[in-house]
Amino acid sequence: MVDSRARIIILKVVAVLLLLILCAKLVQLQLIEGEEYFEVSQNRMSASYVEEAPRGEIYDRYGNPLVTNEVVYSLQLTKSGGDDAQFNKMLVDLVNILERAGIPHTDNLPISDYPYVYEFEDENEDGSTDDERAAWFENNAELADSSVSAEEVIARLCEEYNVDPGYDTTAVRWITGIRYEADMRGYSWTSPFTIAEDVGVEVVSQIKERQEEFPNVIVSNTYKRKYEQDGLAMHLLGRVGKMNEAEYEIFKEQGYSYNDIVGKQGLEKYAESYLRGQDGTVGASAGIGDNEVSVVENKAPVPGNYIVTTIDSHLQKAAEQALEENIKEIAAAGAGQEKKGGDAAAGAAVVIDIKNGDALALASYPSYTMEEFNENYSQLANNEDKPLWNRAVSGTYTPGSTYKPLVAIAALETGAITPTEIIEDKGVYTAYEGYQPRCWIWSEYQTTHGKINVSKAIEVSCNYFFYEVGRRTGIDVLDQYSAMFGLGEYTGIELPEEVTGQVASPEYKAKVATTVTESSWFGGDTLQAAIGQSYHSFTPVQLANYAATIANGGTRYKVNLIKSVHSSVDGSVIKEFEPQIEEKINMSEETIEAVKSGMRRVVDEGGSASSIFSDYPVAIGGKTGTAQVGSKVSNNAVFIAFAPFDDPEIAVAVVIEHGYSGVNAAAAARDIFDAYFGFTQEETPQPSVTATVAATSSPEAEE
Repeated sequence: MVDSRARIIILKVVAVLLLLILCAKLVQLQLIEGEEYFEVSQNRMSASYVEEAPRGEIYDRYGNPLVTNEVVYSLQLTKSGGDDAQFNKMLVDLVNILERAGIPHTDNLPISDYPYVYEFEDENEDGSTDDERAAWFENNAELADSSVSAEEVIARLCEEYNVDPGYDTTAVRWITGIRYEADMRGYSWTSPFTIAEDVGVEVVSQIKERQEEFPNVIVSNTYKRKYEQDGLAMHLLGRVGKMNEAEYEIFKEQGYSYNDIVGKQGLEKYAESYLRGQDGTVGASAGIGDNEVSVVENKAPVPGNYIVTTIDSHLQKAAEQALEENIKEIAAAGAGQEKKGGDAAAGAAVVIDIKNGDALALASYPSYTMEEFNENYSQLANNEDKPLWNRAVSGTYTPGSTYKPLVAIAALETGAITPTEIIEDKGVYTAYEGYQPRCWIWSEYQTTHGKINVSKAIEVSCNYFFYEVGRRTGIDVLDQYSAMFGLGEYTGIELPEEVTGQVASPEYKAKVATTVTESSWFGGDTLQAAIGQSYHSFTPVQLANYAATIANGGTRYKVNLIKSVHSSVDGSVIKEFEPQIEEKINMSEETIEAVKSGMRRVVDEGGSASSIFSDYPVAIGGKTGTAQVGSKVSNNAVFIAFAPFDDPEIAVAVVIEHGYSGVNAAAAARDIFDAYFGFTQEETPQPSVTATVAATSSPEAEE
């Protein structure tokens, strides 16, 4: 009887235990792992996948392709259904294949190879990685804070992903980096993670031949941006790449997935909404409901819209070559001579259509190719000459004497001087007792320009004349006219990297001054501002548009880089970028004539650029500038110009960092004019920079 009761109790205990085990399993399957198994079930019911839409292409103004697409193979990871050990081994084997083929894998964990240290990239190119570092720790608060070492982060990831301690440090870094990246990008059963792009046929063949070793790897067709003339117009075209965390926070509301490609710089970034296509769906998608299977129709991808730019690719190439060749010649000519241009290594050139504001060329030197960017990003990013920097719209430079035509216009229009008024250059300007600057010709030759009017003053770039004119006009009026001509203002060009620069003003001086005494604005500050020094700092695109505004008689246009946007499906116009007038400056004919006459003399009647443009087939108006930028380096060379003089078509601005003399920038501008007008070097031979440097005892002697 007792034995029978004992057996019953044992059976009841066993039954309860079995029930508890069953309940625990149900909790695990339905609550703890329910979402994952739901994804698995959904995946089994669906044979559909996303078909990527090609990104819109980019063309020059004449329909010549600048950026297109090519189909390439990519490798994608689906979420593992097995254990971590198997998945980790598969990753190591896969990366070994990629490494042997020289193909990088996707891994943005900001930690180096062993010994592990943090490595953050300056993604916004502001010269610091502090903001990227702070953002990463903020977005990864559950993993680490700023007090946690990189080695400890790796250890935590190893624990999370069950990484076998037997792996070497290289394999550990591969596994943790890839799995971290995949998780950050939200990969799942139905949303694969792209581990490698632009994979060659040999790698694809190995993966397919050993498919049983790589059950979670999918080979797919994707699109890669193809730069038809790799290296041409790189700064304005920009680049694309996978989103970072900050970008995803912006784009996720627009339906982007974390794995999508977006524009990172230049036109690719500005025109993201136009260039992005609509992904499609390939394969039959089945949904089970009420014991019925419904088939959803496939959805074809829609390519992104294509863009026609204002750029003339022939002129763009000529501008880039002119910069490179002249900068190298200046550096060679000045080598071994103190402050004679031996340190010239960078610059920018901009060409604008005077009649509508179209940017025909935007060159920045040094530059790079996309192949170099992909293979040697670290070298490019750390190069002291900053080849990734778009100097044409992001570089700001003291204009030097190229600012003097604006001072003349402001003075003439406000009545501070008249076109015929004579001012005598006395060498030393003595209007202020405490500050008495000298004209450059007095400092160099102990002589003066004598009695001159405004046109002659522009021709010979007389500092004394413009000291007097600047004092009479006043800094407030100069700042007002600077804004009217777009100096220190956005030009409106469709590039997100554009900066405004700065005009010299009492407000700006007070803002940047370190002491109360230094913050005061003095008369001497106005004198320096009037000859293009002081706090003036303008972009090359602003200088080109300023020259265009003078040339066309006072109409300042918004600078356009996009001409039109078209549907890639039927070619219809999505948006036309019409010329847009930003400012209509009322100038008298006498003012325009006096200023333009002076600019004509600069390149014709013995002015600073006459040696460069003597006997040039087309009449040109221009102004050189030599801007002091430090006591131990060569001065910057600046030149603005327009042509033809009587019926202007284009305006050009050239800035050469440490180019020694404005005439050297004029030499680069001449090469650009040659390309625009279709002249050959044989038709318009020009003096060498070497001869220019040898014949010039100081850069001021050319002003």
